[in-house]
Amino acid sequence: MERMAGTDVGNFVPGNEEARGVLLKLFHAAVASVDPLKMLAGHLPGRPRGRCVVVGAGKSAALMARAVEMAWPDVDLTGVVVTRYGHAVPTERIEVMEAAHPVPDAASEAAGRRILDAVSGLGTDDLVLALVSGGGSSLMALPADGLTLEDKRTTNHLLLASGLGIGDMNRIRRRLSAIKGGRLAAAAGPARVVTLVMSDVPGDDPSAVASGPTVFDPDAGGDLSSLVERLGPGLPENVRRRLLEHVPAMPAFASDIRMIATPGMALASAAEVARRCGLTPLVLGDALEGEAREAGILMAGIARSVVRHGTPVAAPAVLLSGGETTVTIGDDAPGRGGRNTEFLLSLANALGGDAHIHALSADTDGIDGSEDAAGAVVTPDTLERARAAGHDPNSVLRRHDSYTLFESIGDLVVTGPTLVNVNDFRAILITSPPNIPS
Repeated sequence: MERMAGTDVGNFVPGNEEARGVLLKLFHAAVASVDPLKMLAGHLPGRPRGRCVVVGAGKSAALMARAVEMAWPDVDLTGVVVTRYGHAVPTERIEVMEAAHPVPDAASEAAGRRILDAVSGLGTDDLVLALVSGGGSSLMALPADGLTLEDKRTTNHLLLASGLGIGDMNRIRRRLSAIKGGRLAAAAGPARVVTLVMSDVPGDDPSAVASGPTVFDPDAGGDLSSLVERLGPGLPENVRRRLLEHVPAMPAFASDIRMIATPGMALASAAEVARRCGLTPLVLGDALEGEAREAGILMAGIARSVVRHGTPVAAPAVLLSGGETTVTIGDDAPGRGGRNTEFLLSLANALGGDAHIHALSADTDGIDGSEDAAGAVVTPDTLERARAAGHDPNSVLRRHDSYTLFESIGDLVVTGPTLVNVNDFRAILITSPPNIPS
């Protein structure tokens, strides 16, 4: 068993640096376990009799395209995928475009048109491979008739500050799109469409990943009036009318959807590494949602229960979870930070410097919100060091400025783009207090 040097499994009390090393090891194991270069080939369909057109959108789209090229070196591949700026990788037969995230730009619209053009005019012997991963909603943004790119940009800003869950966000995005909600698959007919998905959404719902460009949308004609009210008066009038009008549902069609990587897979890999480190892993779920700061308080309560009572798991242990929390921004201009650093600062506040608890929370794509860090690490002295650096943690939380705090004390986790995306990864490491038997 691979245990931490100098520790006894029954009384595992590492220093900050050792605990940080364990947490980072778990995070990197989770990311490595969903690498498309390792996972994708086993999910490919049989080779087509006719043409093979590869299209896709998302933060992992370029790496997924390269994986297809490696798996099928002797298949005549054409097509185009779009990924976030800075996430491109070299490919030989599939074109890679880059566009903006989380708010679309002109390149996002151009990519949507190119992708639709790529799947037009195909026949029954042809195959469309759709490579879909998180971020595709912004990266492939083709407005529905009567809407403009600026309409979509304004709406996206409102969505990002609304606190809505990803499911409701994507109900709106599908209604405003000429390519999402199954419309890409419809445009590719009568060719066969096989979609390979790297899930970054709670519940692994394929209609929510990149707003489901190849997935039949049963909610296409649903009532969105409550969501329109939630977004407020800043919603463009064109968008408001589109969201409130009755939109006929598309004819139903079958979707060949193949999940190549999910948050659950990443958590399972991290749990196995934790066991090799002499820790008992407890996976709390891969689909946790809600306000980031409230989730931090909740997780702190569970961690303190482990320390004080040895439940729901005995220390030394690690609590693992995934999913996507939200941050609701008020009228004041927010500071810098994403949902992972906000979760962690709330967790640290609730823990109050508990000597037996360390934590990491990070986005598996390497980018927490729109910042250059994946997330951060919390140690028992996080609040003490933050105050010494001139921060009032409660004030920082109110301003949504958690990135600034963690940057100033050197506790950000910076990986750069990982080119995978299975949503957030959280690990809370709990060491053994003397009075709790292990």
